[in-house]
Amino acid sequence: MNGKVIIFSAPSGAGKSTVVNHLLGLHPEFEFSISATSRAPRGQEKDGVEYYFMNAERFRELIASDSFVEFEEVYEDRFYGTLKSEVERIWNAGHVIIFDVDVKGGVNLKKYFGDQAFSILILPPSMEILEQRLRGRGTDSEEAILERLGKAGSEIGYARGKFDYELVNDVLEQTFLESETIVDKFLKCE
Repeated sequence: MNGKVIIFSAPSGAGKSTVVNHLLGLHPEFEFSISATSRAPRGQEKDGVEYYFMNAERFRELIASDSFVEFEEVYEDRFYGTLKSEVERIWNAGHVIIFDVDVKGGVNLKKYFGDQAFSILILPPSMEILEQRLRGRGTDSEEAILERLGKAGSEIGYARGKFDYELVNDVLEQTFLESETIVDKFLKCE
């Protein structure tokens, strides 16, 4: 199983982190890849746990030194990316890497890892439900919610057909079961 990668992508609020955390609880051989970002922590987020937090200047220095598998400037001066050192750390531990990344990051990771990766796009049942979920989190300002909603439509349009599997997160228990089935099938492939 060493050298395998599972990629979960979705517009913000579609439920990818919930699905990823569920699978991490079932598979001790999985290890979450911690992304780097130049955004500020939200809520109780801690550096080195949810993300590696850094300022935009440091992020640009790491880009210049070819330290990323993939990166994206999602909003002006707001970068997200996967450090090569993070991939090496997880594989050296003999674990399967599980990614929780935005849509462009997921497409880029799939291109980078090829057949070693299984990519899953999680979709909301509707834009209305996505808005309810974003508001229900209580972590973003009104401006941030509107920005995320505006981006979600274009992300979904961009992503369709670029992932190995599309999973609509409508009823959470069904989403969990479907994700378990498709991930187990991928892990059994050699």
